[in-house]
Amino acid sequence: MDAHARELKKELDATLDARRELGPEYEAALVDSFVEKVDTQVRRRLAEERLTAARGSAVPAVADGNFGERFGFAIITLVLAIPLSAIAAAQAQLEGLLVAWAGIVGVNFIHATKGLRRRD
Repeated sequence: MDAHARELKKELDATLDARRELGPEYEAALVDSFVEKVDTQVRRRLAEERLTAARGSAVPAVADGNFGERFGFAIITLVLAIPLSAIAAAQAQLEGLLVAWAGIVGVNFIHATKGLRRRD
């Protein structure tokens, strides 16, 4: 039995003891509390496993912990790319569209590589 399982067993034992002492009227609250603790433990364990896997990975964005920030930035710029593309195409046709997308790609490239330069 690993440390996580031992900790959850202790939590379950404590919940059952509390139920015996407090009576059945507190059962729902105790069960909710235990389920919340199990959920927290499962999330923590998954995060630890992902971190361990990320550290073994060759992808610097995941290994340095900025994957979420970079992914979010990329999504935001792509969402903003829709109206920018429409405006650029309406105002300057194909040339405007190319300039707008060159800017979008450039901003994403700079943002994605900023952490790589700090590690060197």
